[in-house]
Amino acid sequence: MTLHLGDCLDILKTIPDDFIDLTVTSPPYDSLRAYEKLPFEKFEMIAKELFRVIKKGGVIVWIVGDATIKGSETGTSFKQALYFKEIGFNLHDTMIYKKGGPPLTHNRYEQKFEYMFILSKGKPKAFNGLREPRRYAGKSNNSSTFRHTGKKTAAFHKKGTVGETRLRGNVWEYGVGHQKSTLDKIAFEHPAIFPEALACDHIKSWSNEGDTVLDPFMGSGTTGKEALKLNRHFIGIEKDPKYFKIAEARIG
Repeated sequence: MTLHLGDCLDILKTIPDDFIDLTVTSPPYDSLRAYEKLPFEKFEMIAKELFRVIKKGGVIVWIVGDATIKGSETGTSFKQALYFKEIGFNLHDTMIYKKGGPPLTHNRYEQKFEYMFILSKGKPKAFNGLREPRRYAGKSNNSSTFRHTGKKTAAFHKKGTVGETRLRGNVWEYGVGHQKSTLDKIAFEHPAIFPEALACDHIKSWSNEGDTVLDPFMGSGTTGKEALKLNRHFIGIEKDPKYFKIAEARIG
């Protein structure tokens, strides 16, 4: 485990080429976070450094949303995803982080999600697909298919049972807030934490034991805490001394 206090752009430059297996992070985007936002010009430089340090087959989980300014969403999330593609990443999947939260008052539907862009440097080398129980597990599953052969149509019948589990979809829902995102009270001294379960699920999905996980916007240290629990190595970077101390306390 290595924790760095400082600007992520400066510290990323000290990491060797092709060193990181997985990055799980949520950058400070638009004006939705209660601290410094990330200018697009700086984002571009950080993205290039991430491409350099990520191994071939490595993955970035980029969790981001958009602010609404003067009645229009900024679209920053899409701009960032397209820029990642421009510099060589594959947009492997566009996932949704669905969350509960207090209602807002405006002339649009309530905002209930953020994007989780899964960006890969080539084909992902690790995919440990998470599974969920099937609703009708163990029940009969009789299906029929029809094949056209010349002027005739033949029916083929297949009998079976519904399996116990199925691969999860790409919309993941988590409770947020007190005793939902985490039980660590100190974490809530940070203004924008994401659930431990979210970090855990992505680390399980896109890396293997012994891999190196990076969070260049470490914040309260959620990614690091879960990475160590799952027997991964961790590199965390945070520029705010107050939040760095929170991360130290949770991870250390």
